Amino acid sequence: MERTVERWTGAGGRGRVSRRVDPAGPAAYNPGHGPHRPTRRVRTPPPLGPGARVALICPSGPLAGPADLERARENARSFGWEPVPGQSVLAREGYFAGTDQQRLDDLNAALRDDSIDGIWCLRGGYGAMRLLEGLEYSALRRRPKTLMGYSDVTALHSAVATRCEVVTYHAPVGRAELTPFTRDSLARAVVAGTDPCGRAEAAKTLRGGRARGRVVGGNLALLAALAGTAFAPSYDNAIVVLEDINEDVYRIERMLLTLRLGDAFSTCTGLVFGQFTNTPEARPDSGGARTLQAVLQEVADALRVPCIAGAPVGHVADQWTVPLGSVAELDADDCRLRVAG
Repeated sequence: MERTVERWTGAGGRGRVSRRVDPAGPAAYNPGHGPHRPTRRVRTPPPLGPGARVALICPSGPLAGPADLERARENARSFGWEPVPGQSVLAREGYFAGTDQQRLDDLNAALRDDSIDGIWCLRGGYGAMRLLEGLEYSALRRRPKTLMGYSDVTALHSAVATRCEVVTYHAPVGRAELTPFTRDSLARAVVAGTDPCGRAEAAKTLRGGRARGRVVGGNLALLAALAGTAFAPSYDNAIVVLEDINEDVYRIERMLLTLRLGDAFSTCTGLVFGQFTNTPEARPDSGGARTLQAVLQEVADALRVPCIAGAPVGHVADQWTVPLGSVAELDADDCRLRVAG
C-alpha cells in the first residue's frame, strides 16, 4: 500500500507537489554501501517486439519543439513500436520540461499503465533527480518494463537499480537522429535481447586483464551527485561504465576522486570509460594542463582493475546501448565488452 504526501519545491516545481511514497523505500532496497546489500536477482524486462507500446516522456530538460517529438515518434515506429507521448511532453518551465508535478505524473502514469511496455526518455538536460522521491517503484517491480535514455536519465537508472533491481538501458534518447551503428545496438539490446556491445574499435587499454560483473554506471556528474544518497547504485562486483560532456579535466578528476574517497569503487571488478565529449584539456587560468588520459590512467592504476577508455558510450552519434544491471565480461586487452545476460 502506498501513501500520498506533499512537499514544497523550488521555482521549477511551482510550489506544492503531491507524490506517492513507496513504503518499501530505502530501507527495503539498500544501495549497497552497508552490510545489507541487495540479494534479489535482477530482472530483465521483456523484449520490445512489434506492436509494443512505448511511452515518450521528458523527465528532465524540455524539447526544442514539436519537431523533436515527431522525430521521436518516427524513431519508435521504425522499430515497430506504438509511440505514446506523455501528456506534458511538450511542456516547458524554465530549464525543465514542465513542472516537477507534470514530469512526475507523466512518468508515473507510464509506470502504472500495464499496456505500456517501455519508456523512452526523449532528452537529458537536468531535472530527473528532482523526481526520485516520488516515483512509483512498486509499479515497476510489479511489472518490469524497458526504460531507455542516458545523460541526466542516469538518475532514473540508479534509482531503479536500488529500489527495483530491474535492468534498464543506457541508450540513445528518443529525439536523437539514430545512426546505423546506434540503431543496431539498440535493437540488439531491447528487441532481440542479444549482446548490444562488442569490441570497442577506437578504445585503448589502460590496464589489461579480464573482469566479470554487473554493469553499473552512466553519466559521471550524476553519479557523483548521487553519492551518499539513498539512490546511489552499488558498485560492488560491478563493471563500471562512465561518460560525460562539457566538463573540464579537473572537474572529471574531482568527481572520480569523490566517488573513490566515498569507497564507491573499492570492490568494482572493471572500468569502461566511454566518451568525455567537449573536454578542454587546457584553460588559460589553470596554471598548466593535465590530460584526460593521465587522469583516467591514474584511476585505473589506483583501483588495479582491468580498464579501457574510449568506448562508444555517451554523447556521441555512434553509441552502444548498455543494459545496466546485466552481467557482462570485460576483456580489456581486446577492448571488448560482452553482455552475458
